Amino acid sequence: MTIQADVYLVDDDPGYLKSLTRLLSVEGFRVHACASGHELLADISSQTTGCIVADLRMPGMTGLDLQAALAELKCLMPVVFLTGVGDITSTVRAMRGGAVDFLEKCAPKEALLDAIRRALEQCAKDTERRAHRDALEGRIAKLTPREREVLAEVVQGRMNKQIAAKLGISERTVKMHRTSITTKVGVHSTAQLTTLAHEAGLMA
Repeated sequence: MTIQADVYLVDDDPGYLKSLTRLLSVEGFRVHACASGHELLADISSQTTGCIVADLRMPGMTGLDLQAALAELKCLMPVVFLTGVGDITSTVRAMRGGAVDFLEKCAPKEALLDAIRRALEQCAKDTERRAHRDALEGRIAKLTPREREVLAEVVQGRMNKQIAAKLGISERTVKMHRTSITTKVGVHSTAQLTTLAHEAGLMA
């Protein structure tokens, strides 16, 4: 790899943690070794990027517990699970929770590296999508409460006359609000406005 990426390792086995840290460091990753899920959670935030390689079976907080905690934190880092013993039930739960892969600890090095690279690609895409949505929400946040009411009607395809009647205001006022809305959010058509509202999660 030519660009360093962050990989967070979580395993309660010091020997395995040290060995995997060495292997991934040689491959060019920036490795953060954690002896438990609690240690990892204390070191990251919802904005942390990279991926996580975690042991499934750990005392205290298991790998699946960690996965649930990451979801609650709204952390976008994907998880690659490692286990010494195959477990179909846990595999299904992990995959349903969004895990990128589920490998045995004895899996070939290339299988692990491939899973990590896929996880990092997923994180990059998810981070880009979140940044785009945050930017849209920032533009929407500039609107006044009344402008948001008008926007909600506009994206439903209602005409100025219908909006005016529903909100108890004049058509002229509706037009003024629409002009203000398009100026603040930086679009020039109803179609663009509808697309923006949809991407910002304002439409069901």
